[in-house]
Amino acid sequence: MSDPYETTEEHLEGLLGRALNSFDLPDTIVERLESALAHSTSLHSSHHSAGLHRETFKHAFLLSDGSSLVLWELAHNATRDGSTQHELYTEADGVRLAVSRLPRPGGTGGSGFPGGDGATGLDAGCPDRDPDTDLDADLEILAALMAVRPPARRIFIPDNSADHARRVLRRAENAGRPGRDTALRLSDAVAHQITQAFGRQCSVEGRDAGFTLYEHAFLLRDGSEVSLWEVEHTATPDGRHMCEVYETERTAREAMELRARVR
Repeated sequence: MSDPYETTEEHLEGLLGRALNSFDLPDTIVERLESALAHSTSLHSSHHSAGLHRETFKHAFLLSDGSSLVLWELAHNATRDGSTQHELYTEADGVRLAVSRLPRPGGTGGSGFPGGDGATGLDAGCPDRDPDTDLDADLEILAALMAVRPPARRIFIPDNSADHARRVLRRAENAGRPGRDTALRLSDAVAHQITQAFGRQCSVEGRDAGFTLYEHAFLLRDGSEVSLWEVEHTATPDGRHMCEVYETERTAREAMELRARVR
């Protein structure tokens, strides 16, 4: 269910698109999800037997205000044609009730959660967890997602790379931008690659603001690599476009989170 290269926006779009009951979600929930910055998906319970299968997934989202929101997804093939159907719920109790109504082999129902009617298959191996007590764990996972990206294959292009590095550093407006030593080292750049690592629209102080994170990776004459992390955003008092440049991805993402939380 999880794709390490899938953005949170793409994940949420797919989740809402495949759920047959997504229109039942409260408008307030959907509006909050529009500010999701990161997500984590985990398998909560699973049951497979006699041609029937069902899984419940927990989708946790980190929102721009620092809070967490959880959606519960039920996937099952208890349909006339045996096709897989997806349903979404905002509470664990809601998905428990939905699972209890699904048929089991022999015509009986089952909860799919420990303590239900005859949980079998993998259900017993996936203990039911209280979403409230798991909040800190979810936020820790989501924070890690914000700070770590899967490695990408470098494709360096020789195209006035030293000049490109100078222009990136020159347009940086943040106080913590890379200094003279970094600029001197990048003067030996012979090739570079630009990759978008993050992009999101959210509300900051009641105004729409856009955030984009780019990695400018440089190949130097000695074969070493150096990256600059550029944050472009409009979370400024007058809504103007602003560029900030950092030496590490973590610092750049922390800066974006700080900008997004300003109220």
